[in-house]
Amino acid sequence: MTDPAARHRITLLTQADCALCEHAKTILAKVGADHPLDITEIDLAGEEGRRLSAEAGVLFAPGILLNGEPFSYGRLSERRLRRALKAVAAPNPTQK
Repeated sequence: MTDPAARHRITLLTQADCALCEHAKTILAKVGADHPLDITEIDLAGEEGRRLSAEAGVLFAPGILLNGEPFSYGRLSERRLRRALKAVAAPNPTQK
């Protein structure tokens, strides 16, 4: 069973002067008030950012990885993120 209080790892791939990146940070702050998030911000211009974006298929900033898996890029949907976090936290009735 998954612990609903478990922290979710969010990797935010950003770039300088990016309005969508600022929007993503605002959304993450709002969602973080309701869900425990560990957020790591990585610049797409750096070596690690380029590697992660290539592995995750991020075409442009901001890129979001949720618990190490590609989640989205571009404008972050608060509703979609909340649904995903709720689904991850929900226990799977087929597991014991």
